[in-house]
Amino acid sequence: MTVRPIRYLGDPVLRRPSKKVSRVDDSIRRLIADMTESMIEAQGVGIAAAQIGVGLRVVVIGMPGEDPFPLVNPEVIKRSGERRLDEGCLSVPGYRGVVTRSEFITVKALDANGREVRIKAENDLLAQALEHEVDHVNGTLYVDRVDSNEDLVKLGPADPTLAKERATVTAEQTEGN
Repeated sequence: MTVRPIRYLGDPVLRRPSKKVSRVDDSIRRLIADMTESMIEAQGVGIAAAQIGVGLRVVVIGMPGEDPFPLVNPEVIKRSGERRLDEGCLSVPGYRGVVTRSEFITVKALDANGREVRIKAENDLLAQALEHEVDHVNGTLYVDRVDSNEDLVKLGPADPTLAKERATVTAEQTEGN
């Protein structure tokens, strides 16, 4: 297992829809292990393969207090309701934004053994993480879902070097709309 560097906003791999995995084999399981270690090291609750530079439809979800689990070729098959949430992303460090997410979501995917699984979540962090990570495999970032620049907030103390990052986030968000 290897901790791989997280890719940041502006890296083209984050904007490309990821390719479907044709077969879950040992190479995919190694990727899942690397993703899991990378997510834990970065203190995230989810990570998509694109966030470590791999353009495959693989995500790992790690809810607090639970073992992380992979989803290969995840696809939202049902969603309903809406809720406004504060959201961040390992690939957009130092920022949070208010986005609209579903209240209820069902995702279909394959597990690490290639068996089909369905995950249902409602009004919780898991529902948010599932939708966020499926967005990643589709080339969408949460900054694409904020309604306005006022919904995107810089975290932490004022730092003049972050002004450039804010401009980059705003430019990337505008390009995605």
